[in-house]
Amino acid sequence: MTDYLTRVAVDWHKTLEQILSLAQKSGPRGLLVFDLDSTVFDNRPRQARIVREFGAAKKLNRLLGCQAWHFTSGWDLRGATVSCGLSQADSDALYPELKAFWQERFFTSDYARDDIEIVGAPRYLHSLDHVKARVIYVTGRHEGMRPGTEACIERCGMPMPSTGGHVQLLMKPALPDDDDAYKRTTHDHLRSMGTVLAAFDNEPQHINDYALKFPEAIPVHLATDHSGRDVKLEPRCISIPHFAT
Repeated sequence: MTDYLTRVAVDWHKTLEQILSLAQKSGPRGLLVFDLDSTVFDNRPRQARIVREFGAAKKLNRLLGCQAWHFTSGWDLRGATVSCGLSQADSDALYPELKAFWQERFFTSDYARDDIEIVGAPRYLHSLDHVKARVIYVTGRHEGMRPGTEACIERCGMPMPSTGGHVQLLMKPALPDDDDAYKRTTHDHLRSMGTVLAAFDNEPQHINDYALKFPEAIPVHLATDHSGRDVKLEPRCISIPHFAT
């Protein structure tokens, strides 16, 4: 998996300051677009909970202590279970069953409540909301996850969405819908809402799409984790590690 952290410049925080300055000048016509998973939310606690529950169901004691920090390579379930103490052979043998167990739980409203904030995200989001630019969450999560997602936004102290309001949450209609295709369908909708000043996303393909579709906006890539696709970032995408400045 490509290590996008190597693209993070020493003065990366200046990009966040620049975007805040643009937001202050734009008012409500300015849109700040944020993905959720691995962008403003760290979903590793959700992943770890699922591994612990799988360990309990299969009586695998070494998995009962799984924590967020066992996920060191993105969404790599095999790597996490090895970090918990399983052998590579045992991890590989269990993987198909664990992945099915994970699939049934990860994309649900209940489990989404376990997410925590990416460092600095709540404060930065509120600073943008304070100057009355519009915060638009655009996620590949499906509508069935809305209750848990909104509960997590509230618990983490981030600006809360409301229908047609200053802060909005756009979600794909159904779980089977392709994330890439859904994100692209939102581009025209965003244009109708105002001027996209900046977009934030951890998935290289998605932030590349924003960079190409909105040439006047600042495309910000969160160098956290991603799906594992080896996608080269567009040169003008700026990588940051988190939001704490």
